[in-house]
Amino acid sequence: MKVLLVDDEVDLLYEVKIFLERNNHDVLTAETGESGLETYFLKLDKESNSPPFDIVILDYQLPGENGMKVAEKILSECPTQRILFASAYVEDTLKDSIKTLKQIVELLQKPFSLHTLLKIIEDTNMYKELEILNVDIKNLKILEPTHAQISTYLDILKKIQNN
Repeated sequence: MKVLLVDDEVDLLYEVKIFLERNNHDVLTAETGESGLETYFLKLDKESNSPPFDIVILDYQLPGENGMKVAEKILSECPTQRILFASAYVEDTLKDSIKTLKQIVELLQKPFSLHTLLKIIEDTNMYKELEILNVDIKNLKILEPTHAQISTYLDILKKIQNN
């Protein structure tokens, strides 16, 4: 798989890169939101409109352009791009993804094991199930999601990840 990994924690960035490359994935990295966007759009073929990466893994809290802004810009140009947020703040990330992106993206709680990450990025069935969830989330487009709604979606995401 082609992976774009954007994280300002340099040690984690290279640990994940080496691990994924050892597991036969092509990985490009960026340490800021701005450099992540630059890398993404250099690889994007606007004529084909297909994602240049199989998955983009974003840290939620990046200096400058945060992960949510990066995801928003990527999805505005390529709405089918698969995005995984690696975040210590999964509930906040989920709420922001619903409000800002108008869809649910994949979430991974930091700290995480490398094997868990590998399982998630190689599990394309989970992504298909998230697409189904996004049909439901479109109904919340106008409303601000309640805490109960966020909790429900978070529980569903955890169940999907555990299967």
